Order: sequence, then C-alpha cells, then structure tokens
Amino acid sequence: MGVLNVTPDSFSDGGEFVTTAAAVEHAGQMIAAGAVIIDIGGESTRPGAAAVPLAAELERVVPVVTALHCDTSAIISIDTSKPEVMQAAIAAGAHLVNDVNGLREPGALEVCAGSAVGVCLMHMQGTPRTMQSEPVYNDVVSEVFDFLAARIEACEAAGIDRDRIVVDPGFGFGKTVEHNLQLLAALECFLALRVPLLVGLSRKSLLGALTGRKVDQRLAGSVALATLATARGASIIRAHDVAETVDAVTVAAAIRAF
Repeated sequence: MGVLNVTPDSFSDGGEFVTTAAAVEHAGQMIAAGAVIIDIGGESTRPGAAAVPLAAELERVVPVVTALHCDTSAIISIDTSKPEVMQAAIAAGAHLVNDVNGLREPGALEVCAGSAVGVCLMHMQGTPRTMQSEPVYNDVVSEVFDFLAARIEACEAAGIDRDRIVVDPGFGFGKTVEHNLQLLAALECFLALRVPLLVGLSRKSLLGALTGRKVDQRLAGSVALATLATARGASIIRAHDVAETVDAVTVAAAIRAF
C-alpha cells in the first residue's frame, strides 16, 4: 500500500503532492514500483494535527480518486474518518475505506455497508489531536485485540461481511515506543481475528526514538520493520518508499511460505 498524502501538513511528505497532477504522477510512480494499493489521504493524522473542514478534504481527495479510477488498475483506498468523504470517494471509484477511527463516526458503518468496498479498521486511543498525550494501557496487546474484535463484530452486524474487512493495530496512534514494540512483538496474535492484517510503520516516530534519525533518514528502519511485520503475518504493508519495501516484503514473504 503506497501512501499518497494530498495534504500540506502530513508528518513526512506534507505539501509535496497537493495538486491533482502531482498526486496522480506520484501514484503512477508508486504503482510502477510495485504498489498494489494507493492510499489517498486529505487530512493529516499526525500527532497534534488540526482538523480539516469537510469541504476542504473533499476538494483534496475526490479529484485524485476520480483520476486514478480512470487511469490505473490499482486498488484505490480512501484514508478518512468522515462518512461524507467516504461516500464521495466511493462514488468516484474508491475500493477501500481506511479509517483510523475504526468506522466509529456516526454514519460511517452505514455508508460502507451500503456499498461493496473493503474496510480497514484501525485502533487509535484518543484523537490525532490528543492521542500522544500520555497514552496508558493495562495490557496494550489485549486491549487493541479486543477493540478490533468488537469493531469486526459491529461491521458484521451492520451488514459488512468479514471477507471485506482488514484490521490495523494502529502503530503510533495513541501508543508509546514501548506499546509499539509490544504490539510488534505480539503481532501474530492478531491473526486469530481471521482477517488480513495491515501494518503502517513507515518513517514513524518509533524509528526516530530507536535510531535518532530524522524523518527523511528512516528508510533502513522502515524496511526493517516492514520485513519483521511481514514475517509475523502482516498481509498489507503501508509504505512511503515503495520500491525498497516491495523488495523487503517479497523476501520476507518467500521465507514465511516455508
């Protein structure tokens, strides 16, 4: 899954792909490098990020979804928590809704249930504005697992079949470095949910804490985490540096097959 942020303030690549032309060009480059899914986001979810008005988010993402739907065969994912954006993106050709809020916003379940799209349910403690303000868990692995299991149940109750569901433990979303490492070490336990597992660790602050590297110097660490996640059962790796990550995932998946 290649990351396509059409935002001015994302933590890693904010401002680089804010025009539709630049976004479509970058998506094409990621697809050529091996991305199967393009994840389009119009609202930054970095810690402390400001909320984006509905109209602004729609203006950012819908033209990109429309263009990619017409020009590529890639799976188009819309990274949003707003039901109105989900609806508009689905109408424009999106195949997957990737929601950091786990479809908890009123109306989100209904929008997705009324379509044929896949959904990715992510765990987040708090909101992007507050999530890194001293997150606390009694047992981060069991609490994230139970949350995702409950969201799967909510989806099925709303009419979204299990074979349309992906889950994401939400690395960096309301977790300390220790919480993230505990989740990564226990990643295989999430396979018990019986749905594909998505992991997004590319360039994240965890790598900064572990290596001291700045955001634009975290390629090696990102590839290492992608390799570990694949070896421990992840089916989808969300990444900024697609070509390098594809190579790493291909090797790790070949070993996992044995």
